[in-house]
Amino acid sequence: MPEEELVELKFRLYDGSDIGPFRYSPTSTVAMLKERIFSDWPKDKKIVPKTANDIKLISAGKILENNKTVGQCKVPFGELPKGTITMHVVVQPPLTKAKTEKKLDEPQKKFFCSCSIL
Repeated sequence: MPEEELVELKFRLYDGSDIGPFRYSPTSTVAMLKERIFSDWPKDKKIVPKTANDIKLISAGKILENNKTVGQCKVPFGELPKGTITMHVVVQPPLTKAKTEKKLDEPQKKFFCSCSIL
C-alpha cells in the first residue's frame, strides 16, 4: 500500500496528553482504533478503561461509531493539507452497565401511604 494513502492519527486524552501518532489504513475501523488505544493506555492515569468498549472517540464534534472506517471519519478533513488528525478520547462505561450497578448500590426506597379518618 502506498505511504500517502495512510492517515496519521493521534488520540488526545482527558488530561491533554496524547497517544500516538500512528498511521492507519483508510479501511481500518473505529473498533480497531479503540483496541489500539486500550492496549497503549498509560498505566499511570487515574481514569483507566476496563475494556475497549468503554472508550468513545470524538472527531469533528461527533462520537464515532465502531463500524465506521477511518476513511469515512476523515471526510470533513479532506480539504486540509497533510498532517496529523487529533481525535479526542473519552472513557465512559456502557450506560446499561452503569444503570444496573447503580440499582444494586442504592438501598431500595420504600414508600408508605397512611390515611387517618377522624
